Amino acid sequence: MPKQEFFVNMTCGGCSSAVTRVLNKLDGVAFNIDLDNKTVCIESDHSVDTLLDTLKKTGKEVKYLGEK
Repeated sequence: MPKQEFFVNMTCGGCSSAVTRVLNKLDGVAFNIDLDNKTVCIESDHSVDTLLDTLKKTGKEVKYLGEK
């Protein structure tokens, strides 16, 4: 499965919890949240657009950084 990296403007543990909550609703997703660097690395067969749309449900600024 490809790994995709995203910037998510997270400032606290609540923000990372919101990211965890929305990503856990997708099947077949493994992810790592780096709160200090405001990045989320997602291993999944879902499209980048699907992952972006899912992350945007947190209400945070989200940017696709590329394949990792």
